[in-house]
Amino acid sequence: MLLRNNIPLTYIFGKIKKELMFVIAYSIGIVILYENFHVTRISIPVAVPALLGTIISLLLAFRSNQAYDRWWEARILWGAIVNDSRTLSRQILSFVENPYGSDEIEEFKAKFIKRQIAWCYALSQSLRGFNPRKGLEEYLCAEEIAFIKKRKNVTTTILELHAMDLKKALQEGWINKYQQIEIDKTITALCNHMGGSERIKNTVFPVTYSKYINMSIHLFIVLLPFGLIEYFGYMEVPLVVAIAAFFLLVEKMAVHLQDPFENKPTDTPTTTICRTIERDLCQMLDDNKIYEDKPQTELAPVGSYYIL
Repeated sequence: MLLRNNIPLTYIFGKIKKELMFVIAYSIGIVILYENFHVTRISIPVAVPALLGTIISLLLAFRSNQAYDRWWEARILWGAIVNDSRTLSRQILSFVENPYGSDEIEEFKAKFIKRQIAWCYALSQSLRGFNPRKGLEEYLCAEEIAFIKKRKNVTTTILELHAMDLKKALQEGWINKYQQIEIDKTITALCNHMGGSERIKNTVFPVTYSKYINMSIHLFIVLLPFGLIEYFGYMEVPLVVAIAAFFLLVEKMAVHLQDPFENKPTDTPTTTICRTIERDLCQMLDDNKIYEDKPQTELAPVGSYYIL
């Protein structure tokens, strides 16, 4: 996502650069016809574009709210993933008993927690359309990697490995049935968060609704110079450009917010969240070397900003 608070105007208006160039050329053409060639019959009552602008404002407000709801829901889901990842690690570390300091049990704990870190990164990559298997070798053993290669859905398979190890811990007597139920509830919650994220990713915002709003905005921009030309003359050009830019920017904002997992600057920062989860889980595992020795995540530059 965008990291800095002061977003430059070049970035903002760069999103509607082509549209603004058309609006400027169009409004200048109208004012030249009116002032230089005295084509006065092109003037229309200002109430016509004003009424249309009011209707479009209501439609844009509704669309912006719906787009923000999708973005905010995605952020809530990933906030819950952070909490449940910490909870799962705490449960594994505190529930699994190791009275004799068995290396096998300690290895079990470490493997379980590292696998949870892998799940978070795999889910982030999958939602953004990247290869979810990339980089998992750092957290998973060879047997787990081989098992995952046989399956198509990587994230579901990792949760399946969680469940298999949980069953083994119960059979070995490392945890009791009540502890097994509590850990399984946490795994189920993670599965629900994954499903919620996939629902947002795979549910397309109604295309017809977006198309109708876009057509309405363009019609409003086409009519606006004819309503202002009689009152403002050449000053009609900056007024039309300013009003058009406002409507176009609000529409672009809604378009960007409605898809929070499309690898855009306005995305939910899943990579940063995954790094936070990795840091916290490694700290709980008391194995900070995993986090400190990891190379810096490659960021996709967007001007002077970065996508995380």
